[in-house]
Amino acid sequence: MAASSNSSLSGSSVSSDAEEYQPPIWKSYLYQLQQEAPRPKRIICPGEVENRPKYYGREFHGIISREQADELLGGVEGAYILRESQRQPGCYTLALRFGNQTLNYRLFYDGKHFVGEKRFESIHDLVTDGLITLYIETKASEYISKMTTNPIYEHIGYATLLREKVSRRLSRSKNESRKTNVTNEEHTAVEKISSLVRRAALTHNDNHFNYEKTHNFKVHTFRGPHWCEYCANFMWGLIAQGVRCSDCGLNVHKQCSKHVPNDCQPDLKRIKKVYCCDLTTLVKAHNTQRPMVVDICIREIEARGLKSEGLYRVSGFTEHIEDVKMAFDRDGEKADISANIYPDINIITGALKLYFRDLPIPVITYDTYSKFIEAAKISNADERLEAVHEVLMLLPPAHYETLRYLMIHLKKVTMNEKDNFMNAENLGIVFGPTLMRPPEDSTLTTLHDMRYQKLIVQILIENEDVLF
Repeated sequence: MAASSNSSLSGSSVSSDAEEYQPPIWKSYLYQLQQEAPRPKRIICPGEVENRPKYYGREFHGIISREQADELLGGVEGAYILRESQRQPGCYTLALRFGNQTLNYRLFYDGKHFVGEKRFESIHDLVTDGLITLYIETKASEYISKMTTNPIYEHIGYATLLREKVSRRLSRSKNESRKTNVTNEEHTAVEKISSLVRRAALTHNDNHFNYEKTHNFKVHTFRGPHWCEYCANFMWGLIAQGVRCSDCGLNVHKQCSKHVPNDCQPDLKRIKKVYCCDLTTLVKAHNTQRPMVVDICIREIEARGLKSEGLYRVSGFTEHIEDVKMAFDRDGEKADISANIYPDINIITGALKLYFRDLPIPVITYDTYSKFIEAAKISNADERLEAVHEVLMLLPPAHYETLRYLMIHLKKVTMNEKDNFMNAENLGIVFGPTLMRPPEDSTLTTLHDMRYQKLIVQILIENEDVLF
């Protein structure tokens, strides 16, 4: 983050539809400290140094001692040089003057320069960021340690008027059959407000399915000054100043991210595709109980395919299945999978199975996998059923609801066994490895567990009315 950037403060610009909106009081103390931090001063070597690495400039002084480096820095705050270690030739050190002492850091290069986790394009940027961090952590260590004690995150009264307006836009009549997409017009309004306010608006939307979802935080480099949407403090540094949720866009300090509740409200414009997307993320983004792929495919299958011989066992053409996948990724709920386009019902069943296989976390999650396998091993039928029921209760709500809906459907498939020749055991063979995978990618474990995977799905189908 460039301290000299003239970008407006995050969250301070809003749409004309929200003129009453007042941004929170962003706390300026850490921003002021960043402005006060010492600036880097490169001490240039007057002569040409032999064997100077090509990725270092004239701040490299060759093989010199710590004492010589200290003398070259001359007690100037922010001054720095690079040197090669006397004890370990081929190893390089950044000597930096800060706090009336010379600090020495082992320096690395792998295409970018680094001394810790952050990687920089230039030594100048590395030193600039280092001086900012050193200065702020020296001056405000106690302040930083208490940043999370009085967060603004839950105190969103300042957004009430805007929240009401956005809520009205986002809400849909309970009588509507479609509860999925937020329209482009709604997106335009939401994009112009902070993710914190967006979360408040969606939280108060009556139609929003309240599945708990953790934020998907990833280290992020912000351009221009940014403030943490949890504690309202400035996010300091040149790069990687904090983390951003890749699903909802919430921006917070790395240390604050540990305190943010599991209330991520994914934003549709951040969800690039339907397949390979986390199940809970997808249903929250589309505001549906289950992934719309599951609903749409099952409706189509039940409308024209329940009596089809070998339903789910017979494969459709791979190219056509991929076409269906691309249609969902491209068009979402508007994807056309009707008989006019795909007369072979096995293409639709294949697309549904592919959706489940492509989930990054299976419908029967990695966390519950071993518990389900152990339950399947119980010999007493009643005890086994009770054990399966107990593990079902551990599934995340969106996973549970998807599994419940699928089992009701598969039960209907078995009720047409005289036509389609598919009973619960046959469907267990098909869906066992589709719905559950061992956490470790082990072929041996998969082969060993296949009979138990089949048995679990068979039990779920045969007892869906009792278990769910």
